[in-house]
Amino acid sequence: MAITLVNPGGLPEVGAYRQVSVATGSKLVFIAGQVAWGPDGVTVGEGDLAAQVERCYLNIGIALAEVGASFDDVAKLTFYVVDWTPDKMPLLMEGLTRAAAKLGVTPVPPATLLGVAALDVPDHLVEIEATAVID
Repeated sequence: MAITLVNPGGLPEVGAYRQVSVATGSKLVFIAGQVAWGPDGVTVGEGDLAAQVERCYLNIGIALAEVGASFDDVAKLTFYVVDWTPDKMPLLMEGLTRAAAKLGVTPVPPATLLGVAALDVPDHLVEIEATAVID
């Protein structure tokens, strides 16, 4: 495995992710921001942040599998959430938990969450991009 996840002493431990990932692989994989489009290109979970987070994760899983990778290879995630407020965190975590259960993974690489005014399609509430490292 090319990724080792670490919570350094002296930094707060965050249950949702690790603070540091160390990559030793030789290929970088950059996955474009994934939105809540199903395979048919139709938005999944209109108005439902948890459902859209789940679909984004499933789409990332599909992209990873296409290049021979998995969530174990993800070094960093970036979340873009429309009109972010901290009270939305339970919905975000619900979607992440549902996707992780479907994928059989515990995706905890370092992550950054950014609140944004809007995304490319008005029905999209979240976009998630990933960077992975594989051997």
